[in-house]
Amino acid sequence: MNSRVALRRLCARFSHNQATGTVVPDPRRPHLFYHLVQPPTPLAPASDVFALSFLSQSPPNAESSAILGWIPAPRSASSLSPEQLEQQLSWREFPSFKEVLHKSIYASLRDQKDEFWLNGAKQLQEGWMHIHDQRNPPALGRIGDPDDIIASVLVEKGVVQPETYQPMPSYRVCTADGVLQLTPQLLQDLIEALQRVTEGEQASVNP
Repeated sequence: MNSRVALRRLCARFSHNQATGTVVPDPRRPHLFYHLVQPPTPLAPASDVFALSFLSQSPPNAESSAILGWIPAPRSASSLSPEQLEQQLSWREFPSFKEVLHKSIYASLRDQKDEFWLNGAKQLQEGWMHIHDQRNPPALGRIGDPDDIIASVLVEKGVVQPETYQPMPSYRVCTADGVLQLTPQLLQDLIEALQRVTEGEQASVNP
């Protein structure tokens, strides 16, 4: 299903008069949550938005690094036509999230925690291995779309060389194929990293 269609269906369940702090789990993704946030936010200075996160707890602020991005919250989704609602669903990703994402993946590769990519390195043996987003994995032996390549890392003698980790500038957190999907281990490591980040952010708000 096109991610924009899925977002449209989700937003159609809510109205403008819901309270800030509302948390909505994605019915198709068990680790994805939509947090209703009142303005001002980086996306909309005067309108409510949904902040997308892999954490169920509300972000400490509208610019938390745990936020993947923002989606406008329609004032009355049920009264809008699909075309009108789709026009309102302009996604904007948050660059700070990517910093956490790359640090987490780098650490996972360095510590050799993910069997999927360890096996990929053994099969490749030599050369650059692309860390693909699992929402649209390429066919065996093919290179994925630039939007879906999170990073690249050099492999020598079947072993990942973590110090060569290079983020892909063209990678997009949300595309027509959906929101970021990782292998189970990388996702678990990312969630733990996001939890540490929000704990630090919360401590700075309430010292």
